[in-house]
Amino acid sequence: MPSLSWNEIKTRAIQFSRSWADETREQAEKQTFWNEFFLVFGIPRRTVASFEEPVQRIKQTYGFIDLLWKGKLLVEHKSAGASLEAAEAQAFDYIQDLQSSGRGDDIPRYILLSDFQRFALYDLDPEDQLDLPLFRGLRFHRTEFPLAELHRHIRDFAFIPGYKVHSSRPQDPLNLKAVAIMGALHDTLKAGGYVGHDLERFLVRILFCLFAEDTGIFDPESFKLYI
Repeated sequence: MPSLSWNEIKTRAIQFSRSWADETREQAEKQTFWNEFFLVFGIPRRTVASFEEPVQRIKQTYGFIDLLWKGKLLVEHKSAGASLEAAEAQAFDYIQDLQSSGRGDDIPRYILLSDFQRFALYDLDPEDQLDLPLFRGLRFHRTEFPLAELHRHIRDFAFIPGYKVHSSRPQDPLNLKAVAIMGALHDTLKAGGYVGHDLERFLVRILFCLFAEDTGIFDPESFKLYI
């Protein structure tokens, strides 16, 4: 079970972004950066992932992955302002190297690139692969965002603290149609003899369940999945 709530993780993400807002030096600070990144989710990095993971390349030389959580996550880190396209090519090279060297079980589902100020997260096994880009034989979903917006994308990293990942569709804001549905539910229950304080309390609890996801009390789509 995850040890931190989403609200706690979001607060830590905001603090992390502020702390690293001005960093630029790859070699000097990148390991500290990733140690603190994992702590956003309450996970000590050393318990799940290793730095400078060696991997045998096709030409029998060795490369070194910046960070590898076997079977879960591969990280490539560059200095601030460096090309994430170059980091992308290097990361996918390492995926092929893991496969060719007989380490298929170590191939991660996720790739994460960063230059301190930007993140690019790749899901190599998305639930819906229709119309997704194809790169070196792999279809993937890619999300890129600046460091300052980490807290807005924090649920994309649900796999780190151990929350279940469910695909979800963007939801429309509360509108007149939603109000009409709740009104119809009220009238139907009232017509069936469910009235007074019990009816009002029930409807309030239904509203709580519907909007608890937006406040971080429930995981995304958890109420729908329960129903």
